[in-house]
Amino acid sequence: MQTANPKIAELPSQTELVRLRAELARRIAYRVHSEGKEATDVPGLSLYRKSSPSQCTSAAYEPELIVFVQGEKCINVGGTTLVCNESTFLLTSIDLPVISQVTKASPEEPILSLMLKLEMTTVREILSQEEFHLPEAVCEARGMAVGETTVELLQACSRLLDLLDAPQDIPFLSSLIQREILYRLLRGPQGKHLRAIATLGEQSNRTAKAVAWLRENYAKPLRVEELASVAQMGVSTLHHHFRSLTAMSPLQYQKQLRLHTARVRMFMDGLDAASAAFEVGYESPSQFSREYSRFFGQPPMRDINSRRLNSSAVALDSL
Repeated sequence: MQTANPKIAELPSQTELVRLRAELARRIAYRVHSEGKEATDVPGLSLYRKSSPSQCTSAAYEPELIVFVQGEKCINVGGTTLVCNESTFLLTSIDLPVISQVTKASPEEPILSLMLKLEMTTVREILSQEEFHLPEAVCEARGMAVGETTVELLQACSRLLDLLDAPQDIPFLSSLIQREILYRLLRGPQGKHLRAIATLGEQSNRTAKAVAWLRENYAKPLRVEELASVAQMGVSTLHHHFRSLTAMSPLQYQKQLRLHTARVRMFMDGLDAASAAFEVGYESPSQFSREYSRFFGQPPMRDINSRRLNSSAVALDSL
């Protein structure tokens, strides 16, 4: 009795993956002609295009799914580099300051991606369904993870894009398709990171509250005891879970968020270095300048001026 060759059985799904990626790339390229991120009429959905490699750029990522269908991007979070290419998606479940760089893109083959904001309330609703049986609890979750795209995920993304050609269907169908996308993520290997953040009472969920508090209060002096109280944890326990979730200590997280925000304010709003330093919580402009130079490679205004000379520079807080 002959048995099926597993490699042959996998071919149809691989062929469908290639076809879906190519189709999504074509459709995104058709809709986005300018460089950078562009919002759509579908709530929470944006499309992204860049036609050349970029410098290392500071960014603040929010809970979001980014599905890459062409090109390559590297994202450094807390010293760990994640590589995203046309076969992957990036799942971010908490607010994170990162350094990102487009590494593969050209006018002929720009980097193209689909971006969808994640609503934790919807994630919790899905997890509360009796039909959704939770796997074992996750001990250590990460706030950012890369996963392999599947046929089912790309099909759902394609249907979401279809709504742009049928705007009358957006109010009713958009939320349904986005729920399916969340379901696919939660069922996949990277879903554990999303489940841990969304599940009330989990250590990661409580740590996420500390992350959110620090994100809102980054300009204030950091008192770790106060942060631990927000998370309802001991100080040492918070440090452990905070680093596991963000790849940074609370102090490193605050510092990167301050530096990123100051960089955006100088670049976008024309603030001088001293004003930006005070605005994000530094008491000493000289300390700000030292830390900025150490993190970004050159002093604040020299860095900003060099970016302004680069005609291809885009907003620092974009993807």
